[in-house]
Amino acid sequence: MTIANGGAAPARLEGKSSAMLVCWILGLGSLVSWNSMLTIGDYYYNLFPRYHPSRVLTLVYQPFALGTMALLAYNEAKIDTRKRNLAGYILFCASTFLLVVLDLATSGRGGIAPYIGICVIVGAFGVADAHVQGGMVGDLSFMCPEFIQSFLAGLAASGALTSALRLMTKAAFDKSAGGERKGAMLFLGISTFLEFLCIILYAFFFPKLPIVKHYRRKAALEGSKTVSADLAVVGIQTQQSQEVDDTKQQERLSNKQLFFQNIDYALELFLIYVLTLSIFPGFLFENTGKHQLGSWYPLVLIAMYNVWDFISRYIPLVKCLRLPRKGLMVGVLSRFLLIPAFYFTAKYGDQGWMIMLTSLLGVSNGYLTVSILTNAPKGYKGPEQNALGNLLVLCLLGGVFAGVALDWLWLIGKQSF
Repeated sequence: MTIANGGAAPARLEGKSSAMLVCWILGLGSLVSWNSMLTIGDYYYNLFPRYHPSRVLTLVYQPFALGTMALLAYNEAKIDTRKRNLAGYILFCASTFLLVVLDLATSGRGGIAPYIGICVIVGAFGVADAHVQGGMVGDLSFMCPEFIQSFLAGLAASGALTSALRLMTKAAFDKSAGGERKGAMLFLGISTFLEFLCIILYAFFFPKLPIVKHYRRKAALEGSKTVSADLAVVGIQTQQSQEVDDTKQQERLSNKQLFFQNIDYALELFLIYVLTLSIFPGFLFENTGKHQLGSWYPLVLIAMYNVWDFISRYIPLVKCLRLPRKGLMVGVLSRFLLIPAFYFTAKYGDQGWMIMLTSLLGVSNGYLTVSILTNAPKGYKGPEQNALGNLLVLCLLGGVFAGVALDWLWLIGKQSF
């Protein structure tokens, strides 16, 4: 079967609900492995108390994610999206499984050698994240906004799910011998299974949904070369040179033009994640002091951030609660008031105020992220939407990297610096 006419949408596109569910699961798989590592941070702090695991591992992760994403964003028009996304999920699955193997091989002992091994695997997580997050956001950007919203909600759900499981496993294993290790291994085992599920869903189920085939046909007719492998899997061959008579239809804005037309969105995503990662998770693990919750305290803070980040990603679905384009920048800049708020609350406030601030950090992070990534691609052709999605994810990861680096400033003046 070859593409003959894919510009007009059929009267009824089937499979939308199934596609949204699959996008949600694919989003879950994009971060569940990394969130599992963050959530079992208390286990790694017991194994490596001198090495600042939450800060160091995040700092190791981000250069690999950012560097790989920069290369992929620059060459996105030439890269087969199907191979890119599958490579990312396979790498996530293999790396997560290797964490289990490494822990079993060392019998859960600390030391510099196992720590270096974990850092190497975390670097692989960064490479996988760049493949999947940029590839999926680019791919879904030329489909309906509900798909990208579902994917982004799945990203946040991975944090909420791992936090809930961590609280349950801590309650179940807290007083048993080797309880933290058992909980950590359970986490990593579940993450490995979810990554394998994502491979199956993306490879065999998602491309066959009628609504997905429609949007990919439409993107191919607008000049996209990144969808050809996904269309070929379902028996659709692209023949752009014969079918597209209007040469202007094949023209697209350059990455530079797309970036400057959307520089406000790019800057907003950068600033959102600079702030978020300068507080989460390092500050919450190391700078919030001792409280009545004891060892549960950082886990509760991480859980509250993740839960509210997840819930807030559904708020933009309510039309009357959406911010206009100019209002997004006001929302982004106002979040920087959280920095002095966290500082003084950690120094003088009690745990209730800190939990409230952490919840506010999560709400604003999720709401603003979805608002930007669902609004930005509107009005562009398929190839341009794919390119813009990759560029915005690059800016997001740039913000994450800068935030992770700035997070170390909280340690200045402390003995552990």
